[in-house]
Amino acid sequence: MGYWGYFVVGRGERPLAELDALGGAEGMALRDSAPGGWQVWEYPSGDGEVGNMNDLARETGAPALFGYVMDSDCVVVEAAAPESGAWTTCLARAAMAGYLGAGDEGLTLEDYFLEPQDAAERAVAWAAEAGHEVNAESVIDVFTADADPLAENLFFRLLDRLGVVPL
Repeated sequence: MGYWGYFVVGRGERPLAELDALGGAEGMALRDSAPGGWQVWEYPSGDGEVGNMNDLARETGAPALFGYVMDSDCVVVEAAAPESGAWTTCLARAAMAGYLGAGDEGLTLEDYFLEPQDAAERAVAWAAEAGHEVNAESVIDVFTADADPLAENLFFRLLDRLGVVPL
């Protein structure tokens, strides 16, 4: 059994767990912090919501990012920034496709998540708003990689490539 839960990433002077945007996620734990006020919080949970990343970005005035890890196989990535807006993609796409299955609706992975190229463009804009210059190709590499062996590793590689929290 792998890990199920959220990683919440944002920048602020106060602990993110104290903010209204994350008020429903009691029991969050600080996982890491980095220069510039960046914080990574962990909320282990197989169900329930951690909060709203749009509200978090608005409340902090800075880009925010959520990663929902599913059994250490794949990660739903939701991001928002005050100026560049919100976007959603996933890490370990083949594993995520397995979770989605064919479904009765006939929806595909691309119906739910940005494709790697589009996600990379949005990630570059997100990082720029955070004050970081990012190479789109290095982000595409993360968006197209398989879990190695844990999807959490891909998530933290993404944070590194975005210039938020170095590996």
